[in-house]
Amino acid sequence: MTVTPDRKDRQRGPTPDPHIKPFAERLADAARAETLPRFRAGAQIYNKAGMWFDPVTDADREAERAQRRLIEAMYPDHGILGEEFGETRPEASARWVLDPVDGTRAFVCGAATWATLIAHEINQSPVLGVIDQPFTDERWIGDGAACVYRRAGVEAPSRVSGCAELGKARITTTDPRSTAYFTRAEALAFEAVADAARLARFGFDAYGYALLALGEMDLVMEAGLQRHDYAALVPVIEGAGGVVTNWRGERPGADDRGEILAAGSAPLHAEALALIADVRRRG
Repeated sequence: MTVTPDRKDRQRGPTPDPHIKPFAERLADAARAETLPRFRAGAQIYNKAGMWFDPVTDADREAERAQRRLIEAMYPDHGILGEEFGETRPEASARWVLDPVDGTRAFVCGAATWATLIAHEINQSPVLGVIDQPFTDERWIGDGAACVYRRAGVEAPSRVSGCAELGKARITTTDPRSTAYFTRAEALAFEAVADAARLARFGFDAYGYALLALGEMDLVMEAGLQRHDYAALVPVIEGAGGVVTNWRGERPGADDRGEILAAGSAPLHAEALALIADVRRRG
């Protein structure tokens, strides 16, 4: 039987040193300087894939280059794992995980649901996360124990909704189509959970998790994510009082499908997990 971790269990790993948080914000600012001027301004678009469309822009690449330069100058012994330029110093115990534009499809469509994701990890455990949306001037910073939300210079605690019933929940995923982000079996599981929820909205990318941390969304269910897609989300959501696991109730990264289930309360998370397990048992 899967047991949803309680709040004590979710506060894992060492607390980052006091210089890490302001430096993480410097990384977010450096990315903003590259992404914001290119948003809705005709950014150059490239296709990373062969047979299907997987866009990357000069905003993605230049933002990560700027972040890497800062890390190399300030913390030359730290590892770096970035979406665009891979991994540096994989043996390092301290690592930065970077996704300069999570939601590039939204970016190239002019939709402000993309975000810059920054995680600081110790021994591959995320201890600090930043979700930054430059166009709306919003930033979430979480360390697993607390989360703050800042908009236009005004800062306040960020807390999940506490919604405890699936029938009252607001759920989101980036794209529910089975051919895009879900296998057919995963799409069936998502469909069952979404049908049981009060309402579902799509296309938010990382911004859906930010809304969850703010109490404006109750459940996020996704699959096919990579480390750079979710590392920053974990300390933000847990810091806001939420729960994040894979679809079996294990720590994110415990499977190779990149399945993530994030919820605004432990009871809601447990109910969604039980429904997913039931769908999978029935095949």
